[in-house]
Amino acid sequence: MGTSLHFVAYTNPKVDEAAAEQAFRAAAAEMRRLEGVLSEWRDDTEIGRVNLHAGEWVPIGSELKDVLEKSLWAGKISEGTFDITFQVMSGVWKFGTNQEQNPKLPDPKLIARLKRSIDYRKIELDASGARVRLPKGFQVGLGGIAKGYIVDRAADVLKRAGLTAFLVQAGGDLYGAGKKPDGTRWVSGIQDPRGPSGDFFATIELEDHAFSTAGDYARSFVVNGRRYHHIIDPRTGYPATASRSVTVWARDAFTADAVDDAVFILGAEKGLSLAESLDGVGVVIVDADNRVHVSRRLEGRVQILKPPTPGP
Repeated sequence: MGTSLHFVAYTNPKVDEAAAEQAFRAAAAEMRRLEGVLSEWRDDTEIGRVNLHAGEWVPIGSELKDVLEKSLWAGKISEGTFDITFQVMSGVWKFGTNQEQNPKLPDPKLIARLKRSIDYRKIELDASGARVRLPKGFQVGLGGIAKGYIVDRAADVLKRAGLTAFLVQAGGDLYGAGKKPDGTRWVSGIQDPRGPSGDFFATIELEDHAFSTAGDYARSFVVNGRRYHHIIDPRTGYPATASRSVTVWARDAFTADAVDDAVFILGAEKGLSLAESLDGVGVVIVDADNRVHVSRRLEGRVQILKPPTPGP
């Protein structure tokens, strides 16, 4: 999935160290299997075939159906700021491994033309018939939601193996199960958007909960003092400008991952309102002016360690 995986667990009377390591291997294998279903970067995956055959009905399995249904739900509740048809822009903005040595901005005319092929509402999903059809010229990318789904499935593997206190992390998506043996909750850091990797401005408690972080620092470049990054606002075709970092706390990683980009794009006022409207969801936002906003559900669970570092 183009990211790093981390597993942490405490043994218990039913699961010793060897069994825990075996469970980790099984969870990683499940994550690799699901990558073979949900990765848009491979033509041999289910979503890859959907993209290759845009304009036609394509049969899909239950896992892709579940992710597409959640994606369409996220688009609907977020005023379309979460839109999986953004994939048509994937070759226009070059970040990460595709980033150029001297980055330059794309042609505005190209963005305007491709933006006409971004609209999640035009995806036809026949859930009962287990098939989907995209309009010709459309492409779907699940990078904004699939990792959360996969983290939850990996957590299910560890639970079935008998582990009760563990963490599963794939990049910015993390699920923490149970409590540590001393009775305390898991505590994880929230990255300082302008600090070095591993420098946290806040911590958040987890117990049978997940969080997902969307940040403008993960894949980005700066041109003329302005940062451009991989979280594209589908309404404009350009990187979103309302936030620097958003961490969403939820009961499952699937929901947290589905919501974080939308909150990031909507900004503090609308993003907080969206989070509060969803059962069991909380959010920490660092806005474009470097101010920190914490939703009511996270009061007492988030500790602010320092102000986020300033910078473009």
